[in-house]
Amino acid sequence: MRLSTEFIAGVLAGGILGWMCDHFLGTKPWGLIVLLMLGFLTGVYNVMRVSGALPKAPTTKQDR
Repeated sequence: MRLSTEFIAGVLAGGILGWMCDHFLGTKPWGLIVLLMLGFLTGVYNVMRVSGALPKAPTTKQDR
């Protein structure tokens, strides 16, 4: 359930921000398209990060 929520949140955030950019800047439909794709990529990244598919970044000198 958490993985789907992470993905959907990224896509929704990108879509809403893209729509707002288009509405206020008059760039229809480019803001929506670009930010929706960025939201999709962010959602995929979040799913991979939460599921453990990405290696953890080193936090101290001993971890490196």
